[in-house]
Amino acid sequence: MTGDGVAEADVLAALADPTRRDLLEALAVHGTASATALSAELPVSRQAVVKHLAVLDRAGLVHSHREGREVRYSVRTAPLNATARWIDALAQRWERRLDAIKNLAEQEEPGGDRHR
Repeated sequence: MTGDGVAEADVLAALADPTRRDLLEALAVHGTASATALSAELPVSRQAVVKHLAVLDRAGLVHSHREGREVRYSVRTAPLNATARWIDALAQRWERRLDAIKNLAEQEEPGGDRHR
């Protein structure tokens, strides 16, 4: 779980879709934007953008707030950062395992079986 109670699996599932990644990128550039403004930048309808934003919201990756008649969205970086730390820790564990395998393989005698 990330610090916000959002599971890494939810964040990764949300990021699996290229349109959602494009939405996050657009929000990162603009700071905040409405679904209408975001749909003008992407080759999808406003309704599709709203559905994608709902997935990103459930994963904790965007925050929405009302400004007059518009709902504006912004990126929440905490779940991204927590997921990145989780991925980094996972990668480090695998590196240690691979290093251990490499060390075992290098300890074997050339052309022979060390268990003889």
